[in-house]
Amino acid sequence: MARGKRIELTYTLPEEFHVFGFSRDLLSWYDGQKRDLPWRINRDPYRIWVSEIMLQQTRVETVKPYYLAFMEKFPTVEALADAPEDEVLKAWEGLGYYSRARNLQSAAREVKARYGGVVPDTPEEIANLKGIGPYTAGAILSIAYEKPEPAVDGNVMRVFSRLLYLTDDIAKPATRIKVEHLVRQVIPEGRAGDFNQALMELGALVCVPRTPQCLTCPVFDYCLARREGVQEELPVKGKAKPPRPVNLQVAVVWRDGRVLMNKRPEQGLLAGMWEFPMVETNADSANLKREVLQDGLRSRFGLDAEVLEPLMDVQHTFSHLHWNLEVWRCDWIEGEELPSAARFVTLEEISSLTLPVAHQKIAEKLKSDR
Repeated sequence: MARGKRIELTYTLPEEFHVFGFSRDLLSWYDGQKRDLPWRINRDPYRIWVSEIMLQQTRVETVKPYYLAFMEKFPTVEALADAPEDEVLKAWEGLGYYSRARNLQSAAREVKARYGGVVPDTPEEIANLKGIGPYTAGAILSIAYEKPEPAVDGNVMRVFSRLLYLTDDIAKPATRIKVEHLVRQVIPEGRAGDFNQALMELGALVCVPRTPQCLTCPVFDYCLARREGVQEELPVKGKAKPPRPVNLQVAVVWRDGRVLMNKRPEQGLLAGMWEFPMVETNADSANLKREVLQDGLRSRFGLDAEVLEPLMDVQHTFSHLHWNLEVWRCDWIEGEELPSAARFVTLEEISSLTLPVAHQKIAEKLKSDR
């Protein structure tokens, strides 16, 4: 099925649900209580687009400074499209999920080439841009263009699960489609963007995951789950598979005041980012770990190094992986011809490279130990 094509379903709101009263009371609350956020200063679709990509799996307070700096550096679609990828990744450094930044720039280049730098305003066109799924498409279309499109994120799923007493598993794609269909029936004419933001705001500030603040909820009277006293049991969500542990030995190889850095492949996890050389192993003893690290440096980088003492341990969790990093200080012995993706750099030069969060911590440790 082509992206952007709608699925026509027959989900309907309960007969007792008062659509007009609900949207009126929710919007009245939003008008008086909405947060002052930097992406709400206007309806520029590009600004809204960038904010929605940054906010995916990232807290609002974390995003704010990154968003302001990013918009100052790349204020238009054209500015982002024309920027070197390394600059974009550096501006994104610390937000994680770097494929978001790559997809955003790729889509910006397409918008520049195909639409003259103007973000498209139809579901079919916008859904075909890289990195834009149903939620982001709905957010841009409704907030920037006032199109009556649903924007269903985790907050909205939670709000509607409680509001309509839905027991569907919100981890399943079919449930999101169902909620989208229900939300579409409630969007008031002329205020689609404010309504979608109000739903998200309600989920973020009042209808929170644990201990929802029902007594201060502006739509308290419409909530079927609250009426039955089961609001804290909803939404239903299947347990996600725990991230797989990965044990890694990391080499901080010094040579004449410089340290060895390696650029990751252009495809896959953390594509194109720089890191200290790593080798995966489940070895238990320190001697075996040293041997594995030495062998890895020799086979991958063509150099011999003495693995000295442990430097630090670092933990980092992705959605599907949990990294356990053991970091070792190493001294270069010999080996001159490095692969093209590797080089020795000063600690000052490391600051200009885009590093994953786990490796940023290692770099900070090296700088603090100087």
